[in-house]
Amino acid sequence: MVKDILKNGEDRMKKAVEVVREELVKIRTGKATTALLDGIRVEYYGQMTPLNQVSNVSTPDVHTIVVQPWEKNMIQPIEKAILNANLGLNPITDGNLVRVPIPPLNEERRRELVKLVKKFGEEGKVAVRNVRRDAIEHLKKSEKQEHFSEDDRKRGEQEAQKLTDKFIKDIDNLLAMKEKEIMEV
Repeated sequence: MVKDILKNGEDRMKKAVEVVREELVKIRTGKATTALLDGIRVEYYGQMTPLNQVSNVSTPDVHTIVVQPWEKNMIQPIEKAILNANLGLNPITDGNLVRVPIPPLNEERRRELVKLVKKFGEEGKVAVRNVRRDAIEHLKKSEKQEHFSEDDRKRGEQEAQKLTDKFIKDIDNLLAMKEKEIMEV
């Protein structure tokens, strides 16, 4: 019973860390990465389709993303979708492909991005702590209902705290890497 509660808590904590990781990937660092365009959808035969399903997205150098549509008639919708995504990117049509230059970040913008990164990190940590709180409450309820010992409950609470510490450390590591990446000129 204690193991089930802890396993459920661990799974939920992993999800919280994964959400933070996904949010951090979307933050622009001044270097071109195909992940910047991951959330963009393009109208393709009446359906909103992910950009990477209608084109080849690549980074020929650290300051450019190239989007090469599989069908020539997709160039305009792709350009429009990138502009409408409000990523601060200005696509340029170049023959059969769309070039997306990644402008360098100024110092002020870098500091804003670091604040944003820290905000996502804090939200992730709060989510992990909430999972710990839920697990401990569940252990206390189960102790009364299932009649397992107080020692088992206390061991379970200690395990929940160890898991919390581990996942918060994971989030801190993600934040440190992203912050270093952003501040790199």
